[in-house]
Amino acid sequence: MRILLTNDDGIHAEGLAALERIARQLSDDVWIVAPETDQSGLAHSLTLSEPLRLRKVADKHFALRGTPTDCVIMGVREVMPERPDLILSGVNAGANMADDVTYSGTIAGAIEGTLQGIRSFALSQAYNYDGEGGKLVPWEVAETYAPDLIRKLSKVEFPDGTFLNLNFPKCEPKDVQGVQVTSQGKLDFGLTIDARRDGRGIPYYWLRFGERLGHFRDGTDIHALKHNKISVTPLKLDLTDYSVQDRVANALGFGVAD
Repeated sequence: MRILLTNDDGIHAEGLAALERIARQLSDDVWIVAPETDQSGLAHSLTLSEPLRLRKVADKHFALRGTPTDCVIMGVREVMPERPDLILSGVNAGANMADDVTYSGTIAGAIEGTLQGIRSFALSQAYNYDGEGGKLVPWEVAETYAPDLIRKLSKVEFPDGTFLNLNFPKCEPKDVQGVQVTSQGKLDFGLTIDARRDGRGIPYYWLRFGERLGHFRDGTDIHALKHNKISVTPLKLDLTDYSVQDRVANALGFGVAD
């Protein structure tokens, strides 16, 4: 099995090293094409206004000056001699659940793999903070559980346009309370604008996350992680809201079939 790895935290991220250790439990044919720099929050964006610069880091390891989407396209279309059988994106530092999936470059790697017709999984690891605001990321949780999960999930038949989003809880491996197949939850983001001024008095701005309140309904990815469960959420690329097609068509004076 040929596996392509990518991420959005960059070629030197700890999570990518963890993902490679996971992948090497599944295959000896592992390739990496990852962004040269952190691309978090860029979602499914493409680099169209400047060239893509590719740098070989080691055997089958490449850094690309581009987005996770660019990395998957380059890996599949240019770098690898044969198409991969599986694309793994991550392991992200921080959960990608609920509304986060619309912003995530980690999710975007799996989206692009799915668009390329390749089975794709996104993997993310929730974390805590130390007393000084630093991240305490328990990579060992994903490393302990992901290999067996991927083996089992790789045998499942998916419809076209579907991929899996795996989130691992912020606890010790021994404290994981199982695996749950979940739906996408809903977060109240509380995004705010932090207005500042530089040394010359010119204004600039930072996006800031405020308190992130969630609807912790049972069966959602948020609820699973809150209860130290691994969340496995099938996501699909078709964004059509079929439930309102009739209403829209009726408002325009014709049926859906028209």
